[in-house]
Amino acid sequence: MTRKLGLTLVWVIVAGDLVLLAWIFLTSVRTTGDIFERPFALPGSVELGNYANAWGEGGFGAAAASSVLIAVISSVAAVTIAAPAAYMLARRRTRTSSALTMAFAMGLGVPGQVLLVPLFTGMATIGLVDSYLGLTLVYVGLAMPFTVYLLTGFFAGVPQVLEEAAAIDGAGGLHAFVRVILPVARGGLITAFLLQFIGAWNETLFAIAFMQSDDRVTLPVALVNFVKMQQFNGLDWGTMFAGVCIILAPMVALFAWMGNRIIQGMTVGIGR
Repeated sequence: MTRKLGLTLVWVIVAGDLVLLAWIFLTSVRTTGDIFERPFALPGSVELGNYANAWGEGGFGAAAASSVLIAVISSVAAVTIAAPAAYMLARRRTRTSSALTMAFAMGLGVPGQVLLVPLFTGMATIGLVDSYLGLTLVYVGLAMPFTVYLLTGFFAGVPQVLEEAAAIDGAGGLHAFVRVILPVARGGLITAFLLQFIGAWNETLFAIAFMQSDDRVTLPVALVNFVKMQQFNGLDWGTMFAGVCIILAPMVALFAWMGNRIIQGMTVGIGR
């Protein structure tokens, strides 16, 4: 009985989310007047020009390029750096490795607001404010606690007999890690990459603080800037919702394509 109630609740939430996504999309192809007159009705006419306005005049096109660049590079860099660290923590069962693992786990509880001012001050000192490199480095650093913690669970589940077999064949430690361990833990690496990509794509606080040029902002910041720009002349709600759809579309497609892998990867990696 409890299980049925739980499943019913889950499906109700899923249905509500799907209805909300459908309403956002339908609203994105309506005029502002039509939205206010009939906020929950079907569009009287399809205004695809809202997407053209959002992409060009709203600045969402340039912001999309910035988001893709920063999200991809920071995700690849985070996984590349975290993988060897997580592997060593999973294999070296010492007091030091246990303390380091605990330190990474504790890093998960540090709120980003606490880090904003010191990070901004440090990046401003070395001239990395308002640069792709600066924001990418910030995202990589912020990703380390969770990514290392997640991958440690994956590497802990890789049988050591594989490394022993590689050593017998004459492979060194680095060679065995690259050619044997990483392919076995491919699912964990993909999961870590996807989660970091999603986090970087949706992040707003540090993007607002670090990116100050209009041609370098990411998509969430472009949405904030668009609302600010429109507030004195009357907000173009159709164009705004078109911008929201531009932000949401890659995430919806990603979860539709690889949602099971993400959920299974998190369960396996953190559960160990």
